[in-house]
Amino acid sequence: MNHGGDIWNWVRLAALGIIWGSSFMLVEIALEDVGPFTLVAARIAMSALILWPLSYPLCGGLPKRPVVWLFALGAAILSNALPFTLLTWAQTYLPSGVTGVFMAIIPFIALAMSHFLVVGERMTARNTLGLAIGFTGILILFGFDAIQQLANGEGTALAQVACLAATICYASGSIVMKRKPDSRPIAFGAATMILAAILSTIIALLQEGVPTTLPSTSSALALIILAVFPTAGALLLMLRILETAGPPFLSLVNYQVPIWAVICGAVFLGEDISVSLGIALVLILFGLAISNGAFTRRKPV
Repeated sequence: MNHGGDIWNWVRLAALGIIWGSSFMLVEIALEDVGPFTLVAARIAMSALILWPLSYPLCGGLPKRPVVWLFALGAAILSNALPFTLLTWAQTYLPSGVTGVFMAIIPFIALAMSHFLVVGERMTARNTLGLAIGFTGILILFGFDAIQQLANGEGTALAQVACLAATICYASGSIVMKRKPDSRPIAFGAATMILAAILSTIIALLQEGVPTTLPSTSSALALIILAVFPTAGALLLMLRILETAGPPFLSLVNYQVPIWAVICGAVFLGEDISVSLGIALVLILFGLAISNGAFTRRKPV
């Protein structure tokens, strides 16, 4: 299946890139009055309240088989509750643009993990070259003094490690999604969000307790937008792209997310774009392009 030539698929892909890329800016705004753990719990819970009712008219409700719920639990932990928590906490120390650039690492980690965990998916010389170039960008993104900062327990370096851990979670979650039993996507997504909401709420209550004050209008609005668009809405949009164009076409969004994260952070939050950040972004995206065969000459059909 390859319907990437459909103009509407390109529109959907561009929208998904903007939605996911701008989410880091929205998190930054919401964090002004909401704790990171409470923010994650509220974001996922609102998303679950959107997807759960939608699952009934769209696909007959939630999954019925226990094995599907087991995989939904894995996706809830690895693709939602844990990485959302790590990234949101990291943004209490890092600019939103820097956090967004880390997301470009996910395909590299997923590629390396798939080599060992998914039958028939082996790394090639081209993949390895792309991975090496991308890894160079990752080192620059971390900064060469990161080891010393970690030894001193500095928050910025720990936040970078949290971002890297989040990318490993997302990559692991993609493996879970590949190996899950057949199920209706909306039903599986709703089940995943319900379980993630329960887990993230428990974490938030243990870490921050019950909120005693209401957030400002700007923080509350950012939180609502996060739940509606980058969480629930993006899931529906992603599933539509997968249905009409397939995973290879969807993977093109990986080029957009870090770029939009940097742009939104600079334009709306006044974040600086350092030389090292720019070089790291270019190297990571260049490595991703090589790994995906963007510079490989294709035979005419």
